[in-house]
Amino acid sequence: MARDAKRTGNRRTQMNKGVVELALLSILRERAHYGLEILDRMNGEVGLEVADGTIYPLLHRMETGGFITSEWVIEPDHARPRKYYALTVQGRAELRAMATEWRDLSKRINALVGKAGPEKE
Repeated sequence: MARDAKRTGNRRTQMNKGVVELALLSILRERAHYGLEILDRMNGEVGLEVADGTIYPLLHRMETGGFITSEWVIEPDHARPRKYYALTVQGRAELRAMATEWRDLSKRINALVGKAGPEKE
């Protein structure tokens, strides 16, 4: 039983890795967010189970790639400044391209999975 749970967890982790960048860009499409806010949305709203040690290197990589930009903001009701991330023009173009690829892939996968039919026990 524990082995099956581990296998399921590993499978989910591998599937999630492929969509984290798309989820990040999609979240930032709405407005700028700070790191923990992005992490909370990915884990809560999307259910990706992303770790702190994953999100910050991803944010750095996406910023280095020119897809996002960051800015430190001091908010009156917080003791420390927060680093906010926002999409760049290049990031918006990348989001559109990734979303198109995602829709195409998910349509093909759904068709393939649908061919399998319901499981028989």
